[in-house]
Amino acid sequence: MKRDTILIFEDNEIDREILVELFRSDYKILEAANGKEGIALLNANFGSIAIALLDNLMPVMDGFTVLEHLKEKKVLSKIPFIMITGETSPDLERKGYEYGVVSFVKKPYQADVVKQVVYNAIGWFQYKMQLEMMVKKQNIDIQKQNSILRQQTKKLNSVNEILIDSLSNIVEFRNMESKQHIKRIREYSMCLGKSMMKLYPEYELTPEKLIQIGWASAMHDIGKIAIPDAIILKPAKLTPDEFELIKSHTTKGAEIIQHRVRLNDRAIYDYAYDIARHHHEKYDGKGYPDGLKGDEISIAAQIVSLVDVYDALTSRRVYKMAYESDKAYQMILNGHSGTFSPKLLKAFAEVKPSFEHLLAMYRDED
Repeated sequence: MKRDTILIFEDNEIDREILVELFRSDYKILEAANGKEGIALLNANFGSIAIALLDNLMPVMDGFTVLEHLKEKKVLSKIPFIMITGETSPDLERKGYEYGVVSFVKKPYQADVVKQVVYNAIGWFQYKMQLEMMVKKQNIDIQKQNSILRQQTKKLNSVNEILIDSLSNIVEFRNMESKQHIKRIREYSMCLGKSMMKLYPEYELTPEKLIQIGWASAMHDIGKIAIPDAIILKPAKLTPDEFELIKSHTTKGAEIIQHRVRLNDRAIYDYAYDIARHHHEKYDGKGYPDGLKGDEISIAAQIVSLVDVYDALTSRRVYKMAYESDKAYQMILNGHSGTFSPKLLKAFAEVKPSFEHLLAMYRDED
């Protein structure tokens, strides 16, 4: 509905007629001799009123009583009000502005001034309302776009998870390991990561990053696809040449992730590449393939390195039986499987009971 009407609250008939004549040519006019009549007209014609001119001194309901009534109903944010007054008190003006009056018109009227004040107020208020509507529409559009993006992200994440699970299952099936191994590595990684996040904020780990590391950890051994079965499944001790070939699964895994795996999530891709290549690096620099030392090894690779050792020790392999959790824990602390960061070992100690619970929950079938 077009706002083409001016509502005038004015008990003095002469003053009311002056205002009517000023705006009759441009607007429809509604006249009220007191506040009560004006409120009735306002309610009946709400959608068409462009502005209201409100006399301060009126019978039945004066100007501020009208404002108090309308303020409770939040009308003053939808229709601009100009107060008419013969006073020049700063306190009166302050009170009016606090209620939401947009301007004041003083008696006796100066026709040009009154018209300019009214037209300026109408123009400003219409612009304000249009701007608010535009912002509201933009917010709705943004919410819709965000909803679409969330749905697309959810679909992409689902695709990533299916791809990672599928590739990991191929590796574990070929290695004669159960699918529980994948779950354990993922759960151990997030569990140890939470401990590191709590104890050492300098690593800037977050819950979101831990989820990404968890998914990426499932691909840590993907390079073993390129290692011959005779070596992967050999029950006896490997020769030096065979061990060198086994070690190459780190670089081969990184190459497979870089050139053959299409992960839509860049963060998971980066973690997966790093973990596949560096999960056999050791804190003292005696690991492989790059001989990284200390915190040259990313915290993600350090976490997966430790949990991979723990899972290998507590799981049955073609070349060994499983160790009990306590024994595996002590072997890791004593450096049996290489050196780990003191910080990582402290975080590991904090979650020892949680690891034992996860081991029981995802135990391999006999």
